[in-house]
Amino acid sequence: MAGQYIDMKAGDGSGSFRGYLALPAGGSGPGLVLAQEIFGINSTMRDVADYYAEEGYVVLVPDIFWRQEPNVELGYTEADWQRAFGYFQGFDEAKGMQDIQTAITTLRARAEVTGKVGVLGFCLGGKLAYLAACRTDADVAVGYYGVGIDAALGEADSIKSPLVLHIAELDKFCPPEARDKIVQTLKGRPNIALHVYPGMDHAFARLGGEHFDKASALMAHERTIGALKAAMGPHYDLSALWDKHCEYEFGTRNVDDTMSTMVAEPYVNHIPTMTGGVGYKQLHHFYSDHFVNSNPPDTALTPISRTVGATQVVDEMLFTFTHTTEIPWMLPGVAPTGKRVEVPLLAVIKFRGNKLYHEHIYWDQASVLVQVGLLDPKLLPVAGIETARKLLDETLPSNALMPGWKDVA
Repeated sequence: MAGQYIDMKAGDGSGSFRGYLALPAGGSGPGLVLAQEIFGINSTMRDVADYYAEEGYVVLVPDIFWRQEPNVELGYTEADWQRAFGYFQGFDEAKGMQDIQTAITTLRARAEVTGKVGVLGFCLGGKLAYLAACRTDADVAVGYYGVGIDAALGEADSIKSPLVLHIAELDKFCPPEARDKIVQTLKGRPNIALHVYPGMDHAFARLGGEHFDKASALMAHERTIGALKAAMGPHYDLSALWDKHCEYEFGTRNVDDTMSTMVAEPYVNHIPTMTGGVGYKQLHHFYSDHFVNSNPPDTALTPISRTVGATQVVDEMLFTFTHTTEIPWMLPGVAPTGKRVEVPLLAVIKFRGNKLYHEHIYWDQASVLVQVGLLDPKLLPVAGIETARKLLDETLPSNALMPGWKDVA
């Protein structure tokens, strides 16, 4: 738990309730109210709050069950589920929305909050996020697998700010008829984005949960951050941050400077060879002993194209070197051959806030092996340096590896 609890006075004067507050590393940023699942402000919700604080938001998780019982914090055992459903059934939605507005107002008044305030919610909180778009002054709202939104579609005309809904196709708490009603009512409306995740069940984004699906969770998070940043920031120059990281890796070759551009526990995965590292300690060791100081002196990166998104940079480049030293990350265990290598390389760089979270690096390993003389291109449908040459000159022959190809004039 990286944050702290604060107290808020209910807007109707009926008492006070607490909320978990998580701050970004920089100490300030846009505000984000995190509407809980039906299990209270438990470790899952606090972890999510800390996660979005890393993204640059001042996050507040209000205790929305306080009118029934303050400080509810449940796990996911059968007994906890039964208690959670009891709180859910006794929840006064109208008063709960007043409390969400109180949390929004509380954030707007805090010195740490710069600019706008949004709402993000999961499960019950997913519906509250939808209702926040309808009833509150939130600047943006995002709901994950909201329960009961179909019963509140009559309020949709009140939505003025951007709204994103993540819908699980197989959500047992949102049956097909409810899902279809939501989609048919809301699709095509300005400022509303609907994403249905095929084959997914409720809580597909809850890490460690029964239905957690990493691919869908990652896609949903990308869309969520895109919506939040578009509506209220924070805005970072991801391109410049990536360039500085590369400067430390290949220019000054300083490992500590390289690591300083990354989150506390980053990871790197060179896809073809599965080299890199997970976590600070392992990655620092990898950079120090097997990467930063292990690239040949004439190593060069030639940019071809760059795409900058809400949370990541995708670089297409030409990676060139003369194989005069062993390169453990690309050619592990292969003694220097003295061969010249030129290979197209793709880097997918994910950021969390203004720090690199991971690098996924792709290249054609078969082409590299051909160029260093370890793979005979006459025996397999693979190409060598031609792949790099054609990247820069599209007029070079196509389909040369296809025996039955006949060029058409």
